[in-house]
Amino acid sequence: MTSLGAWARTGAAVARRPRLWRPAVVQVRRLAPPRWWARRPFLPVPDAAWMRFRLETQYGDASHPPVPADVVTWLEWTAAENSGPSSGTRR
Repeated sequence: MTSLGAWARTGAAVARRPRLWRPAVVQVRRLAPPRWWARRPFLPVPDAAWMRFRLETQYGDASHPPVPADVVTWLEWTAAENSGPSSGTRR
């Protein structure tokens, strides 16, 4: 699918932004398949089919590596969305 190096650069981009650590953990928990610890690679990674779909819809190519700036932008957006009023209204 994508290179380990691309994921490492993406992880490093998030690691440099402590304000995104909590949103990143929330998203990992949301996207990890149930009982992820019982299946290889024994990491809370999203389903491969879902990841291919997201990369294809984002970049037009399922094998395109994630762009760290795009992941940072997405995490900033999710943090902003989750910090709003809990009444279910959109800003």
